[in-house]
Amino acid sequence: MKLVHTHPSHIVVAQARSALELGGIRCVIRNEYAAGAMGELAPIDVWPQLWILRDRDFERAALLLTQSSAEIEEADWHCGRCGSDSPATFDLCWRCAGDRTSI
Repeated sequence: MKLVHTHPSHIVVAQARSALELGGIRCVIRNEYAAGAMGELAPIDVWPQLWILRDRDFERAALLLTQSSAEIEEADWHCGRCGSDSPATFDLCWRCAGDRTSI
């Protein structure tokens, strides 16, 4: 087992776990409930940690995490159905649920 990611927010670590699992990498979160020990332990010692089960997956896991956290540089898109602008990360219009391909 090898530590691949840690962050003070459990949500961020859970998103990283999802990215790895989608990539076929088996992993576990440790320190999931350790926040209650803060004060007795240093804050960084109770952060949730993401561990991969097979050491040989480390480089691929690091690459997947880098790709999943990279900013999307695509421009917002304009919905041809209702005229609203939606972020590039949305496949459906936030306002009318119109499909992005019907721009």
